[in-house]
Amino acid sequence: MTTPLHLAPFSPEPHAHRRNQLMAKMIGLGGGIAIVPTASEAVRNRDAYYDFRPDSYFYYLTGLVEPEAVLVLIATPESQKSILFCREKNLEREIWDGHRYGPELAQKVFGVDQALPFSELKQQLSQLLANQRLLFAPMLENPTWDATLREVLASARAAVRTGVSAPHALHDVYALLDEQRLVKDAHELNWLRAAGRISAKGHLRAMQACRAGMHETDLEAEILYSFARDGAQHAAYSSIVAGGANACILHYRAGSALLNDGDLCLIDAGAEYGLYAGDITRTFPINGKFTAAQRAVYEVVLSAQEAAIASVRAGASFSAPHDTATRVLTQGMLDLGLLDKQVVGSVDDAIESGAYRQFYMHRTGHWIGLDVHDCGTYSSGLDAAQKPVWRQLTEGMVLTIEPGLYVRPSDKVPEQFWNIGVRIEDDAIVTAQGCELTTRDVPVAINDIEHLMKH
Repeated sequence: MTTPLHLAPFSPEPHAHRRNQLMAKMIGLGGGIAIVPTASEAVRNRDAYYDFRPDSYFYYLTGLVEPEAVLVLIATPESQKSILFCREKNLEREIWDGHRYGPELAQKVFGVDQALPFSELKQQLSQLLANQRLLFAPMLENPTWDATLREVLASARAAVRTGVSAPHALHDVYALLDEQRLVKDAHELNWLRAAGRISAKGHLRAMQACRAGMHETDLEAEILYSFARDGAQHAAYSSIVAGGANACILHYRAGSALLNDGDLCLIDAGAEYGLYAGDITRTFPINGKFTAAQRAVYEVVLSAQEAAIASVRAGASFSAPHDTATRVLTQGMLDLGLLDKQVVGSVDDAIESGAYRQFYMHRTGHWIGLDVHDCGTYSSGLDAAQKPVWRQLTEGMVLTIEPGLYVRPSDKVPEQFWNIGVRIEDDAIVTAQGCELTTRDVPVAINDIEHLMKH
């Protein structure tokens, strides 16, 4: 079943502009035909389906949220055309499943040059492929779609004896779109700002609702309720609500564990709004007051995040926030006695040897957009020393900044720090002079957190 996502007035212009950008790239490579399908409906069990979510690449180019849909773009120096295949109107199915646009209305609403019934896809594709030099399509992404593509290509190739030609080369259309999607347009940035605000309100509600004796799932329910109340269609990903030692499990899911007095709670949760993701992590004391040991670890992580945020600007390396945060975190590990200076040496030594990874084992951020772990490469390969050549940040890129420290019990670690897991995460839009944080409506400073949880 589909649910309309156009909570604000829908505008086809941003999607049309993106289609034109893609077609210009296609022409630059020699021209041809692009085929971009949406996602398939997924069965949960028996005859029950998961809520449908369109493929992000397809939605980026069309704005359509219905299943059984494919976008075709034909781009040559002489002409460009967009064709949308979608479900036909069906009053009986609409009684059960809800509104369908149908080709006639879809053409008007989504601003494509032509719309055709999805049932005609294979027949039409076989004809549309004729005399196209290049084919731009997803590669090895979906077995069902791969089979469809093989079938229509075979049909097109079978016609070559009649004097037509078939595409002689295949390009990964997602690879072209990855670079395009990496830099967000103004329309996308507004959705991301809204997703950040909604996500932050969910975290605020969870902090204020938190009490010792609750279950982790109780806080997850508070967050999800807040997201839905503020217009989010879904959570952007499975929420992490981790009390105590569970915070040291990076991809822990909210479970039935009790939230205990004196422990920290780590929540990593974000709302999906207009299909764009928010991604926030906050760590706070269940009873509203940090212990001395918790405060010490938290302040190291917060300092690392602040330093990482300060390193984000257009022209900086993608790795700059990670490198900056890692240095601050490693110094904190040495200062707190998590790492033994007599064993690991200096900060540089601990970074070079990787000793810091005992307590900080992930990168400091990732792209975010229509997907919470959004598309786009991070490096252009390896240099002569076999180290990544990180790409430079440019205005309009959006990434997370999420350092953390995770202290598991060890006879080499002061016991006061055992089972303390802290991560702080915000979403940042890259600007010319720095970055804009879209998720700071929920506090990060210790005093602000403690004040919030008192009221």
